[in-house]
Amino acid sequence: MSEISHYSELWTHRTPKSRLLRWTGWVALVALFIWCWQLMTANTIWYFVTDAPRQAADIGSRMFPPSLAYIPELMVPLWDTINIATLGTVGGVVMAVPVAFLAARNTTPSATFLRPVALFIIVASRSINALIWALLLVAIIGPGLLAGIVAIALRSIGFIGKLLYEAIEEIDHRQVEAVSAIGASGAQILSFGIVPQITPAFWSISIFRWDINIRESTILGLVGAGGIGLKLQASLNTLAWSQVTTILILILGTVIVSEWVSSKVRRAII
Repeated sequence: MSEISHYSELWTHRTPKSRLLRWTGWVALVALFIWCWQLMTANTIWYFVTDAPRQAADIGSRMFPPSLAYIPELMVPLWDTINIATLGTVGGVVMAVPVAFLAARNTTPSATFLRPVALFIIVASRSINALIWALLLVAIIGPGLLAGIVAIALRSIGFIGKLLYEAIEEIDHRQVEAVSAIGASGAQILSFGIVPQITPAFWSISIFRWDINIRESTILGLVGAGGIGLKLQASLNTLAWSQVTTILILILGTVIVSEWVSSKVRRAII
């Protein structure tokens, strides 16, 4: 009998204390959810919420059929969008490469000063959305394509820099030691010991970022940073829903093509 009671105590799923703590945690989580929900919906006009399906159906009926005659006017803005993404990616790569080498533990000249500065730049770039960068730059340098290009570049620094410095830290140090053993200089160690190992990762990261920038650059025109987003904003302001549909279809097609191109290029490189 004692063995049976010992066996049941041994295989108890949870102790009374752990069960109490578990239920207390669940009750606290539910209470937090209810409080957050009340806070977020305090100013909600529920009539608009209940009327949303009818409004969505009304707008949807106005969006079809798409205005195909509007497509010729979108070609130049679409080309501007692609240029924003491409030039912004190139600018981001140029700025991110030295930041990545400064952030990597095995290549930074100063782990106490330069590395924290480089990591701060990476975090700051990744923390601010491209749309916010564009909004700030439109206010500083004015509306146009330049603001969009710089916004994409600044946003890309953090993404490229983070992935690249992690690739630098993961290199095979035996190759670096072999190059150093024959008396190579610092530049030669970098050129023959480090760069060849990170080149595939560099191209893969850059192309992947370009693919992401195609998506992000399509909406920068909403804040005046050029591209097809300007046409989208104009169509929304004039309630030209058939034109909005055409723009959305064109954006979708562009994203699909960019995804296909980036996939093919990455596969060819890797």
